[in-house]
Amino acid sequence: MYWKKRSESSPSIMSRFQAQNFQEQRSSDCSSSRDSLDNQSLDDFWTEVENIKESCETEVDENSDVKTPDDGELDADWLKDTGLSTLINENSQDDDSIVLLSTLTRTQSAAVQRRVDNYTLSLRVKSKQPVRDVRDVFPRQKFSSSDSEKQDKHIDALERKRLEHLLPEEDKREACSDEHGNSSPTQCGLSKKETIFFNVSYSEQAQICRNRACYNKMLRKQSDDGILPQYRMYKNKLGTTRMGDLSEQDMKKVRTLALIELTALFDVLDMEVKRQKATKVKAQENKLFGVPLTQLVENDQKIVPNTKVPLLLKELLCSLEDKGLETEGILRISGSLARIKNLQQELESNFYQNNFDWKKVHQNDGAGLLKMFIREMPCPLLTTEYVAAFAAVQNITDQVQMIHALNLLVLMLPDVYRATLKLLLEFLRKVIEKEQENKMNLWNVSTIIAPNLFMHKGISNKMPDGSEKQQAEKAANVVRVLIHYQDLLWIVPCFLVAQVRKLNENSNKKYDKRLKNLLKKIHTDKHDKQIVEQPCNRTIKIQAPNLLKGTMDVQLDPETTIRDLVAQFQKKLDCSNYDAANTNLTKRSNGSTEYSEFFLYEVGGNIGERCLDPDTCMLELYKVNPQAEWIIRQRVTLSKES
Repeated sequence: MYWKKRSESSPSIMSRFQAQNFQEQRSSDCSSSRDSLDNQSLDDFWTEVENIKESCETEVDENSDVKTPDDGELDADWLKDTGLSTLINENSQDDDSIVLLSTLTRTQSAAVQRRVDNYTLSLRVKSKQPVRDVRDVFPRQKFSSSDSEKQDKHIDALERKRLEHLLPEEDKREACSDEHGNSSPTQCGLSKKETIFFNVSYSEQAQICRNRACYNKMLRKQSDDGILPQYRMYKNKLGTTRMGDLSEQDMKKVRTLALIELTALFDVLDMEVKRQKATKVKAQENKLFGVPLTQLVENDQKIVPNTKVPLLLKELLCSLEDKGLETEGILRISGSLARIKNLQQELESNFYQNNFDWKKVHQNDGAGLLKMFIREMPCPLLTTEYVAAFAAVQNITDQVQMIHALNLLVLMLPDVYRATLKLLLEFLRKVIEKEQENKMNLWNVSTIIAPNLFMHKGISNKMPDGSEKQQAEKAANVVRVLIHYQDLLWIVPCFLVAQVRKLNENSNKKYDKRLKNLLKKIHTDKHDKQIVEQPCNRTIKIQAPNLLKGTMDVQLDPETTIRDLVAQFQKKLDCSNYDAANTNLTKRSNGSTEYSEFFLYEVGGNIGERCLDPDTCMLELYKVNPQAEWIIRQRVTLSKES
């Protein structure tokens, strides 16, 4: 796969944060209106870089082996990762590839075709054959330039009409408004709320915005004072789906579709980044620090089944939450390097024996231990494959498109890495909420954490083009967006859930075995109206195994929500003398409470399994998936600290 800004070179992430000419960068000319606000934070950034260099014996592990394949290999790897490698193998046929292609949007299919074209051309270059026009790759369907332009204009008009139909009138007016209002920003620096959409393909939105007359008004650039806008999510009648709500099988499909969608989005934005392959790092004999994250969690699951994040990180963050959130300069003020290394050794020896006393850990030493844990991972927390894409997001000037790209990248992370990143971001938000006491605002925290996320010994060292100061500021801004918009970033977009449904529905359908013909047909077939038969029966049966005998029959109306159904079930459960003590409560060390709560699940039909949002309109969902079963289960949730 590749993403890289076409007009720039491809420096590594490590090189972006080199501290050569450190003093010159810190004393550089302050020209923008944001510099007076950010000077101290940028000083903190470069100080953190220096601290990282001092704590590491070498910048790049001698045993690390990072390879950047050539373009042909990248395209082949991308097609393999998306399950579409059959497109470059004429002798193989795969029904799964055919089904996947049948679900793609126009921009997604264009991204796939571009990789096939590039791979084919790279083979011809290697074999020194004359390079034909890319239109010759698919000889069965040829268009003159005028015909192609007419078709594109026709399809763009249909797409634009479809998108605008999905936007409520007041939201369209607000989206096109460039007024900022007179409301004063909060302590996090926020402006008035705008609407953000998850129900339409991000790449399609970007493509349409690129050609719309009102695009200049819609462009959500950051203002010079660094204020981040607030966003309200457009409510879909089928409800919001969050990561963790879908079955493992459906999430695998989401990750594949997210990779295709991100590539399509970057194509529309004229961005490319070359993905690096996984690094080979010298094996560590440690039990905690420097251990692969997946291996660490697997070991911890032998102690605490179903844990998704390292137990060490959980306890360390709980310790910092207990006594470090109000410490002035937490994360910024460095602890003693000698004490931190001693703590590391003691944890390696005593953590799993439950002999480690967290009360004796100084707050700043604990913060240093946190940053050391992140830096010493054999692979970056943002993963070797995608850390470059996270960094490339800094070049997107449209704030909403930046959030869209980060949302897709978070979806693509392996489960353990995504869960660990979420735990870290939640802690960082708690630090920011105590700004009045600890003097650490969103920008301060972001500039401290950015080097720890983007600098890594497994990434090769090359000098970058451009200003290091600008690279530092942009990198910190990516972290700032990750922290501030984390609730939005952990949503599975409605359009991807719809594509998963279509994947499941189309699994049993028959398609033209000529894959490339199908890929070409997508452009014209996507906009044909499909007639969906609506179920006549509006009565559903809700099951609750081990809680109720039989089923709960419910007559649906347009106003019925999942919240109503769960409340109705709760009343019926109370009448059956269900023991409320079965709802387990667990008090955590940081004051929050884990408790079991009832949720309604959609199971089967065109979805594997989905935990339903309480605001979902049940009748609309029933129309989309009439073959599903509806099951109420208990699920452990976490209450906020009181």
